[in-house]
Amino acid sequence: MSPPDAPVAGLLARVLALTQTRQRVLLGVVGAPGAGKSTLTAALAEALEGAGVRTAVVPMDGFHLANGELARLGRADRKGALDTFDGAGYVALLRRLREEQGVVYAPAYVRGSLESSIGSAIPVAPEVRVVLTEGNYLLVDTEPWSAVRGLLDEVWFVDVAAEVRRRRLYERHVANGKTPELARTFTDGSDETNARLVAATRGRADLVVPWQ
Repeated sequence: MSPPDAPVAGLLARVLALTQTRQRVLLGVVGAPGAGKSTLTAALAEALEGAGVRTAVVPMDGFHLANGELARLGRADRKGALDTFDGAGYVALLRRLREEQGVVYAPAYVRGSLESSIGSAIPVAPEVRVVLTEGNYLLVDTEPWSAVRGLLDEVWFVDVAAEVRRRRLYERHVANGKTPELARTFTDGSDETNARLVAATRGRADLVVPWQ
């Protein structure tokens, strides 16, 4: 489903205002699994580029622990939970994006047959004025995640109806190769547990964005 133009236009104006007060804007987009964070972020990035603002998207998902490491730790069956990410690595990247003057390389997460991260896949050049980073745990207040909020200029919470979010998750799991049974297990199990944790951080956001 295409994102509504009106909300994106209003969000674009908000980001453009931020660019008037600082050299680089780091903006976080947070929400539960399946909330539409990637769709919103992609639409906003396109709008910013259309307005002549160099923009890069750096998803938190690039910091998924490798599948082999998850298996070693006994966490493979709940991939996507807080402790299945390299939170300290994500914080370190945000600091580099805030402080360094040269090109900073970020990892990307590839879904589908790979379902794994690829290091140094996203170059963020010095000319990039806005960095959009999206993920589930940007507002969690436990270490090392609690450092994320102070490194971002604003964090927006994407709010969507639970039934829409759960349907999207199920369909995504199936599209990525899971059996319908396993897709339902993840959707009703670890995904829902993660969603409750994310929902508890909603009050820390600078803006709540209703989505669809």
